[in-house]
Amino acid sequence: MEVVKRVHVVPLGYEFDRIFEPIRDQRADLVYLLEGDGVGGRGRNGNGGERNGTTERNATAAAEYHEELRAELESIVPEVRTRECDLTDVYAVLGDVTTIADEHADDQVYVNVSGAGTIPAIGATIACMDVSTDAHAYYVEPAEYAHDGTDEPVSFGLDEIEEVPTYPIESPSRDQVAIMEFLSDPPAWDGFHDDRTAPPKKKDLIEYARDHDLSFIADRRSPDERSGEDKGAFRVLDTHVLEPLAEDGYVTIESVGRRRVVELTERGENAYRAFRHKLIGDDTES
Repeated sequence: MEVVKRVHVVPLGYEFDRIFEPIRDQRADLVYLLEGDGVGGRGRNGNGGERNGTTERNATAAAEYHEELRAELESIVPEVRTRECDLTDVYAVLGDVTTIADEHADDQVYVNVSGAGTIPAIGATIACMDVSTDAHAYYVEPAEYAHDGTDEPVSFGLDEIEEVPTYPIESPSRDQVAIMEFLSDPPAWDGFHDDRTAPPKKKDLIEYARDHDLSFIADRRSPDERSGEDKGAFRVLDTHVLEPLAEDGYVTIESVGRRRVVELTERGENAYRAFRHKLIGDDTES
């Protein structure tokens, strides 16, 4: 019988007690620390420029107590893993949390949304809202806040651990993520689409779906030359893939002459990055 693990996922910022105390109190079996460039993903200053000397010193000071935090965690947790993540990017955090939750689908996954500031908190919370992700978000209220927050952690102690209320959202299906992957990768169009400079047509998506045995098209046979175009395949593509993606703003569908071409939007690119774990282990992944 497989043992269910208590897995904690924590974006690593300018915190110590808010990260350590819940892990100790809940006796975690495995911890993932999401660590950005520098501290809390602050590889650049607030104006978008490169790190200045003050920020470099702050990052160095924080890195020192990060090492102490890891050492403390390793003394009480059987396994601590560090995962690089751009903590300035909501979708990067969202993608890493959903991926970890998927890898531990049979375990109990808890996500600390108070370890690294607003942007990681948003990404981590949205990840826990995904109905396909059985992860629980929690927020740690500290006993007191520090004045500095650079040479020392932002806060100290633990006052209360609160479960964050989430509202279920539907993430893209595996078929939809596979189509977004195809749209995002022009080199993959070879054999399905003859012009990398122009968006693929619906017909190209159907051929790609058949070649990769996507479920929405797998039970439909390719039309022979006598039967002509399979109109039903286009209806299934629209209903199960393109219409939901267009409603969410992930793709655009436009008429170019007599063709209906499909393009991935910037929002769609971000959604693909966030949910590409659904293709891990499949031959749909490029």
